[in-house]
Amino acid sequence: MDKFLSMLGLCRRAGKFQSGHDAAFGSITKNKAKAIFLTIDASDRLKDEFQRTTTYNGRNIPCIQTNYTMEEIWIATHLKSAVFAIEDEGFAKKLMELLENN
Repeated sequence: MDKFLSMLGLCRRAGKFQSGHDAAFGSITKNKAKAIFLTIDASDRLKDEFQRTTTYNGRNIPCIQTNYTMEEIWIATHLKSAVFAIEDEGFAKKLMELLENN
């Protein structure tokens, strides 16, 4: 397993990972989300919705498209979803860094 997926598993175990549309949306509206990640196989409608939501009303939450599939995320976290929120600044920064270097 690569470092990004390993970090996702650690983030989930730490309780800073929200998976799925409703959980990620709730994390944004409660101002807990530090970053939103979308899988490569997420629908265009879902991608558009979260791009709008993360910038709505002055929000500035990174919304990042990954090269991972829902299946790969499921293997790392045991949660299958096309969108997930990270609720810790340190985890969010590290995950973004790992994606840039990948």
